[in-house]
Amino acid sequence: MAERFGSFAEFWPFYLREHARPATRAVHVAGTWAGAALVLAAVLAGPWWLAVLAPVIGYGCAWISHMAIERNRPATFTYPAWSLLGDLRMAWLAATGRLGAELRRQGL
Repeated sequence: MAERFGSFAEFWPFYLREHARPATRAVHVAGTWAGAALVLAAVLAGPWWLAVLAPVIGYGCAWISHMAIERNRPATFTYPAWSLLGDLRMAWLAATGRLGAELRRQGL
């Protein structure tokens, strides 16, 4: 990954390109929502270890989808904070039905 980004706005189109296949996005979104649900469950009712399990599930799904489906290197290793923000934004756009429009807006 030779590109360097100065802002999340610059990173976002790259992030979407790295998730070009619908199956990759689906696994990412599922992992992000599963991780968020585990954090919520830990905060509201559960044992603390649910919160520890959240990134294992979230990143595990993401990394597996990059290896098995997209066949590229996860951006998490170079841009950890922006990658997490990208995961959250993509999951939110998918949940609100706006991901397709955003992909089209970015030319994907």
